[in-house]
Amino acid sequence: MVKMSLDPVQVMSGQVKELKVAPSSNGESRGSWEEKEEFDKDHLGLTTKPKTVAGRRVRKVEGGVFFPKPENAVTVAVSSRVLFRTEREQKVFEQQGVEEYLRYQIEHENEPFTPGPAFPFVKALETVNSRLRELYPQSEELFDIVLVTYNHAHVGIRLINTINHHNLFIERFCMTGGSSPIGYLKAWQTNLYLSADADKVREALSEGIAAATMFMTEKLTEVSESQLRVAFDGDAVLFSDESERIFKAHGLDKFFEHERENEDTLLDHGPLKGFLEALGKLQKKFYAKGQRLDCPIRTYLVTARSAASSGIRALKTLRAWGLEIDEALFLAGAPKGPMLEKIRPHIYFDDQMFHVEGAAEMGTVAAHVPYGIAQKHNPKHKASVGK
Repeated sequence: MVKMSLDPVQVMSGQVKELKVAPSSNGESRGSWEEKEEFDKDHLGLTTKPKTVAGRRVRKVEGGVFFPKPENAVTVAVSSRVLFRTEREQKVFEQQGVEEYLRYQIEHENEPFTPGPAFPFVKALETVNSRLRELYPQSEELFDIVLVTYNHAHVGIRLINTINHHNLFIERFCMTGGSSPIGYLKAWQTNLYLSADADKVREALSEGIAAATMFMTEKLTEVSESQLRVAFDGDAVLFSDESERIFKAHGLDKFFEHERENEDTLLDHGPLKGFLEALGKLQKKFYAKGQRLDCPIRTYLVTARSAASSGIRALKTLRAWGLEIDEALFLAGAPKGPMLEKIRPHIYFDDQMFHVEGAAEMGTVAAHVPYGIAQKHNPKHKASVGK
């Protein structure tokens, strides 16, 4: 099994392979007359196409630059330590203290950070946004990315330079100077929070915010540049940990008996149900335009439940919630890593570190959801089929 530190700060030494980024439609060279024409259209509010201004992409709509209201968008808050690789800077902080850390950041503020584990996921969100803007130019229902960092504002210049270097569209920053960001996440109406700090993730979950801890591994699988792929575990991720508690307390036979007896009783929701709902809301916007088969969002349920013995309750619950999962894999206790290697998701959510490590071994970016009864058991133990 691949070595992974349970402290996400201790990142693996392997280098992230160069990520392929599809060129944007505005990257082509233009003649001066054509540039002037587009400039004039912009200022007249006649174009909604992404523009390049001083090397950066800007979305324009009538009346100016487009920024969705938090209540309308699907807000994804991402820590700078998972969006970018900052282990060298973290080492300076730990070994030399905050003042030397700030001095180091200022001295290197023109050196962009390299991509971290959340980078492909964020790029995929932007790909979906581009497709949504083509179909719904005035709609605010799209992904809105907020960069969340405990850093001092002095580090902001380097982060902005890095975002511009990688051609990311991130305008919302939350720099807390060491304070907890959870209150700000609630104000942003955050739909998902990704961080390297497991304590802050647990704090977010306790406040009802979908959250997960991300890790870096030595090996990263290439992922789709045209379709966002998100994979979820079932129990204690999409669903509550009710069934897992039965398994832990009474064993496999009692678990199967409990699921058969409660086949028509809906499972309670888990911490990431709301994020799946948000993905489904955006998927339906593509379906409404006849693009179900060409939808740039695809979701997966990857569960160790067995189909015949315990899968029907999970599927009935999703259907009753009005949620569609594009693909459902019931593995009956088989390892998840090989399946995830075939799916190649941008992110996979699981509540057991055993599965997170197994996914990472196969090159999948996996995020740990520290929720439910499994957190009280040794993460190295063999995973249950009730998962």
